[in-house]
Amino acid sequence: MKAGPAGRLRFCLLVLEVLVPALLPVGAHAAEECFIVTELKSARVVAKQGICAARHSPVATFDIPLALMGFDTGLLRSEREPVLQPPPGEKPDTGPLTPRGWAQGEASWFGTTLATQIGAERLASYLRAFAYGNENLSGDPGVPDGLARAWLSSSLAISPREQVDFLRKMLNGDLAVSPDAVGRTETLFRQAETPAGYELFGTAGTGYLRLAEAALDRTRPLGWFVGWAEKAGKTFVFVRFMSLDIAIDEPLGERARRQTLGALAAVLAAQER
Repeated sequence: MKAGPAGRLRFCLLVLEVLVPALLPVGAHAAEECFIVTELKSARVVAKQGICAARHSPVATFDIPLALMGFDTGLLRSEREPVLQPPPGEKPDTGPLTPRGWAQGEASWFGTTLATQIGAERLASYLRAFAYGNENLSGDPGVPDGLARAWLSSSLAISPREQVDFLRKMLNGDLAVSPDAVGRTETLFRQAETPAGYELFGTAGTGYLRLAEAALDRTRPLGWFVGWAEKAGKTFVFVRFMSLDIAIDEPLGERARRQTLGALAAVLAAQER
């Protein structure tokens, strides 16, 4: 007997209540968290836990809109082109990167270089058109680095619900960018895992909350994993955000990604019951 929508939702929430707390580091408490999964076409929320309306820095999850802009402007041409060289001052072991290499890692200099090439005026125009969070590219107070760091634990902020809205508009073709740019962006962020048999797309991001004087508080990390899953004509958009009240020994975005994969498989499987 198939479960109805209410039964499936209760099942998904039970999965989240069991899986997510179990994956927190010992001694840490979630200062804030959200996990939300939404059906693409209907906007039906199939699972939700936590606070999903508060805005936070998007950190490396901003790579998705940056890639979309890059393909739309022609600055990015494919997964392999262009190959960008690291700017002076980067770590000695940092070599040249393709767009695919950037999308699969956390080399923030690639995104910064791309944003600089897009330019402040055009970047701001895209953010307004995307209705992306607070659209604030001013950067750190008193430091003229908005174009380089606004999305890296700085002025730009977006909520998990707004992340969902942005991804849904992108995938539904509701943004003023070319369909080719959307398709190439999708391909760029394909992941290896296939939860419940779904193709997975997305990216993680790690950052830190800020003290009152705007300095980074490295004892309070934040992490995201955002993306979408596709199978047999069905697409679900997901966002996981979490922050902790204690420093940990791994990027919190990676922990958010691992938690998402654990919960997402059960949530997606429940949609087929």
